[in-house]
Amino acid sequence: MTTTNRTPAPPPTAPYRIGRVRSVARVLAVAACVPYVGLKLAWMAGSRVGIPDGSPLLDGGVVLAVGNAATVLMVGCVVVLALLLTRPWGLRVPAWLLVVPMWVASGLLLPIMTAYPLQMAVRLLGGSGGGTGGGGDPFLDPWVFGVVYGGFIVQGIALGTLFALYAKERWGHLWQGRLRDLPPRTPASGVLRVAAVAAALVALAPGLAHALWAAGSTAGLDEGRAAGRTSDFHVLETVNALFVAAAVAGVLLLAFRRGGRLPVRVPLVLVWAGSAQVACWGGWLSLAALVGAGDAADRPTTAMVLIYAGQMLVGTLIALPVAHLLAERAAASTSSGTRSGTPSSARSGSRA
Repeated sequence: MTTTNRTPAPPPTAPYRIGRVRSVARVLAVAACVPYVGLKLAWMAGSRVGIPDGSPLLDGGVVLAVGNAATVLMVGCVVVLALLLTRPWGLRVPAWLLVVPMWVASGLLLPIMTAYPLQMAVRLLGGSGGGTGGGGDPFLDPWVFGVVYGGFIVQGIALGTLFALYAKERWGHLWQGRLRDLPPRTPASGVLRVAAVAAALVALAPGLAHALWAAGSTAGLDEGRAAGRTSDFHVLETVNALFVAAAVAGVLLLAFRRGGRLPVRVPLVLVWAGSAQVACWGGWLSLAALVGAGDAADRPTTAMVLIYAGQMLVGTLIALPVAHLLAERAAASTSSGTRSGTPSSARSGSRA
């Protein structure tokens, strides 16, 4: 009897599967892009749907067309992110290539996700709203804000869910434990303390400005906004001030380990949400100030532009050293896993 040595065939690779939560969130994230993209493409084609007579958008010209095209591409990034967070190739993407776009998306979506529902609630209680470009002619028909902002809120919830599940699976070990468990002295912690103090000092200007505007002050505002303030304006400025406070509170907690029994993830969430909103929303407003159309009275003042620039500086001062701290923890975790013979990238097979 002759025997033949054969190499056993490898077991078949299990198909990549995601759970129902991720499947639904991915569909919602993509579907929520449709109304916004549809409106933008219609405007680029010459339609005036949703744009009332006298709107500053009618005088936008080439600058507005370029802006519309850029925002369509930005929404396209939402679709890419939704796929990246739910496909096997997304697990191999370098961390920065995922985290940076998600941070920017968070910064642009969070103000809408928080302020718009509050604005609607205040209106129901008797507050005054309005869709104007400052204090002059109507900017867009009211229904456009409901459709667009409603889509943004769904995008934010869906993308946030997908990213939270992905981040917990890939980096969850980095925010385990409590503040008191963090190493007291590392190269990253020293940088973080310096950056936290600097950010807190710089944040005084934008934080105080937004708080004063929320309370009714018109100092530094352009004529259009000063004359056309409604409850929507005051709600948005309150939200802006709270995000500045959240960012500073989060980085100070991480830097000086105050509240030692607090879970590490709490200040990290404050830093993520606060720094993203402060930096990216400030950047968006700065860009709008540079390319904005409309009357001179409705354009941001020098003081407002400086406040927006200060926001970008504060958000960057907070985000970069915290990212350094997490990278240091990741490197230490990898080194520890290598010494113990257990791959630090080991994953569970279940996906929500």
